[in-house]
Amino acid sequence: MPNPLSIDAHAHICTEETMNLLNKETPKVASALKEIEKDVFEWTVAGVPYRPLPRGGFDIEQRLKDMKASDVDMQVLSNTPQTFMYNQDAGMTTAACTIQNDQIAKHVRDFPRSFYGIATLPMQAPKAAADELERAIGKLGLKGMQIGSNINGKNLDEPEFEPVWQVANAHNAFCMVHPNNVAGADRLRKYYLNNLIGNPLDTTIAAASLVFGGVIERFPNIRFYMVHGGGFTPYQAGRWQHGWHVRPEPKVNLKVPPAETIRTFYWDTILHSKPQLEFLVKEWGADKVILGSDYPYDMGTFECARQVKALSCGELDKVTMLNGLVQKLLAGVK
Repeated sequence: MPNPLSIDAHAHICTEETMNLLNKETPKVASALKEIEKDVFEWTVAGVPYRPLPRGGFDIEQRLKDMKASDVDMQVLSNTPQTFMYNQDAGMTTAACTIQNDQIAKHVRDFPRSFYGIATLPMQAPKAAADELERAIGKLGLKGMQIGSNINGKNLDEPEFEPVWQVANAHNAFCMVHPNNVAGADRLRKYYLNNLIGNPLDTTIAAASLVFGGVIERFPNIRFYMVHGGGFTPYQAGRWQHGWHVRPEPKVNLKVPPAETIRTFYWDTILHSKPQLEFLVKEWGADKVILGSDYPYDMGTFECARQVKALSCGELDKVTMLNGLVQKLLAGVK
């Protein structure tokens, strides 16, 4: 096939300039970089170390080189979940979100052929989050938002988050839901299970909350994107459907079977398995699957564009996943 444009929808960033601005404005959660081997760093945020962080996580020029090496033409930039700061004072988090969103918008202006951008929000303060989303889309030109799969342990169907959904719905916003603060963490301490199981698990809880809480029915214009292949949702949807038919609890807020509501979600390609990705595309359609890498982290898949090109589906489906679908979603078109 000709080499179509490849747009990676799942790419995190926090440049050194952004870190310095955050350290000045929010010193309580200051961050620092320490090189542990050539071009690989330990990043400490609020005293918690995260490693490894490749140079491209904070260095734009290195990022562009990595993109070219991976056949990725553009990235949709989002903040890194370490800087959600949902557990901090709302005023401080709002200031941190303003800095990060301004910086992401700056990267897009500086490299318009390489980057789109989406906002981070102070979700523990929903009115402030709604205001910042309005500013990010209306003033900065960002294309939507990234939010956590829960907000300090609160699921996304809690009524307090309605102001955020109202603004997102009015803008036909792209909403990337990323795992954080995962459920069952006390039983997932060993073997990196907090990530291997906890991340897809919490994404699944978020998806179920949006479906059974009626959020998607009330706010049908929001484009909810569930990362890491949708967690377990695309593979257990039949269980949700069966449960709705045989149990009263799933019907409390959802008056129709969940199957069609689940089909409003979008998933990415980060499954680390060609057969599982082939299943996702066959079962849900290429028009529900977008390219993602989770750059720059080691649990990502930086060969994502080549992996899609190697699938057995048709060429038009590959183009849809590589660029067509995400461009529509970022433009507010389903």
